[in-house]
Amino acid sequence: MSNRLNRIVAAFAVLAVATFSCLATGAMADTCKRPLVGSDIKPPPDIYSQNGVLSVTLDYFTTVDAWGRTLFCYVAPGGMESPTLHVNPGDKIEIRLRNKEPTGALGSGVEQVSAGRVACGSSTMMQTSINIHFHGMNVKPRCHGDEVIHTIVNPGETFAYNFRVPTDEPPGLYWYHAHIHGIASPAVQGGASGAIEVEGIANLQPAVAGLPQRYLVFRDEPLAYPPKHGKVQHLVPFWDVSLNYVPIPYPYYKPAVIKMQAGAKEFWRFVNASADTVADIKVLYDGKPQPLQIVAFDGVPTGSQDGTHKGTIITQSDILVPTAGRVEFIVTGPSAGVKEARLITERIDTGPAGDVDTQRPLANIRLTTNLNDIPKPVVTPVAGNVPGDRFADVDDSMVTAHRLLFFCELPIGGCGREVPAGKHPPSGGTTFFITVNGQQNEAYQVNEPPKIVTYKGAVEDWTIENRAQEIHEFHIHQIHFQVIAVNGVPVPEKKRQWYDTYQVGYWDGKSKRYPSITVRMDFRGDVVGEFVYHCHILDHEDGGMMANILVLPASGGGGPTHQASAAGGKVKKASAGGTATRA
Repeated sequence: MSNRLNRIVAAFAVLAVATFSCLATGAMADTCKRPLVGSDIKPPPDIYSQNGVLSVTLDYFTTVDAWGRTLFCYVAPGGMESPTLHVNPGDKIEIRLRNKEPTGALGSGVEQVSAGRVACGSSTMMQTSINIHFHGMNVKPRCHGDEVIHTIVNPGETFAYNFRVPTDEPPGLYWYHAHIHGIASPAVQGGASGAIEVEGIANLQPAVAGLPQRYLVFRDEPLAYPPKHGKVQHLVPFWDVSLNYVPIPYPYYKPAVIKMQAGAKEFWRFVNASADTVADIKVLYDGKPQPLQIVAFDGVPTGSQDGTHKGTIITQSDILVPTAGRVEFIVTGPSAGVKEARLITERIDTGPAGDVDTQRPLANIRLTTNLNDIPKPVVTPVAGNVPGDRFADVDDSMVTAHRLLFFCELPIGGCGREVPAGKHPPSGGTTFFITVNGQQNEAYQVNEPPKIVTYKGAVEDWTIENRAQEIHEFHIHQIHFQVIAVNGVPVPEKKRQWYDTYQVGYWDGKSKRYPSITVRMDFRGDVVGEFVYHCHILDHEDGGMMANILVLPASGGGGPTHQASAAGGKVKKASAGGTATRA
């Protein structure tokens, strides 16, 4: 399954299984429920850890909606779909995942994923296989932890996740989603995702203390009303979107509804849980952009990297949120004199080969005096010390290796000026690559050896270039990285935030210099083992734009300094970040 054609076949296979499931069990009305267009935004259900343990059973279902789209969902007891999981640093997470899809011929095995010592659950992947990635969390990539390469839970099977949140995990917003290579995009588009909160952000960002907090989960899905002719294609988004599952379908774009008190401040926690759609969010009051006071990106409080245990606030009028990115910010409700208040996402210029991401409204903001409309509970500090310096005090003197990597794709979009002979993909689709400079372009295979080997304790600077004519979103599992340059322009030290996902702008096909980001990778934590890095536009990841990295234990003798440089080539100073532009 290395190209779009195979992934479309996979999506239809899942659709067929879901249809069979609904017909056989009558489950269509009971699972993966979705609100109506124009509904009020309701908070996801909440599950909290108790006595240091979050324990829950999640059942995995699919069903088919009225437009023939396959819906995917994790459901907790009581019918709670995609609950927000609330934990504290140091808590234990215990999840019993049960794949409730039917077994039989429609779910026949399609790929041997693992065997022997690396097997984790089943060894054969099916079209209805499932697992969970705990996105952004700095936990170990071991079986029953956050391991996605070989973890397979097939229909009728139960799998136990059991791991601890690091005691120094930054307080903020993370998320969980399906992550089986080759079928990740349809599962996430179908809704197999939810938020995770690590408590304690008010300890580092006092400005949010006492504010009502609103969780906003942005997702995408196939179009409910695809156009019947090509004349309007440039106006048509590749995907519909939803907010907390409230659909905002093309071409009607009827927004959801957010109710706020006039002039009141709220703490909004926004996760882009889409598979392929970038968001550029903006709050407009009578057409005027409002200040959004950002307190965290990707689970890390802004400004906490300096080791002072006090965050800073970054004010912007719009926020580019790549696929899988999170942003947490304070917004003030409209006054009674405002006639129209809206949350929107702007149009994204994704490049000549990219998806169409149109401007569209997400929610109308309406005033209310009913306290039941206000989200609860408010944000409060937690007892004890909340560490804010997991990523503090990294500087140039600590760097142990430099590497150059690049995104490219064949045959559409090309690989820039270095199109390798004999590496064209099978006919009928595009193959996507993330390549270490000096290595061959190779679409991802689950059982491939790691493309990068490093050691625990290493601090590495990676430059990631984009040699394709569409944007890509760089993401690495298990760790965070600090953005230190964008397109070769250094980011001032005081503005170097930490992320786990960041956008790389597209190549125009002419420039002698590729768009790029330079990121400082922090391997000083407790993560040892093999995991992945990839583009988080999941159609691209499914199509091959992923690779394995192996972090070995720190050892005497070689240590991380000279051992880590093995597979990188010489780095160029480069770029970083939200470089997509609005059309």
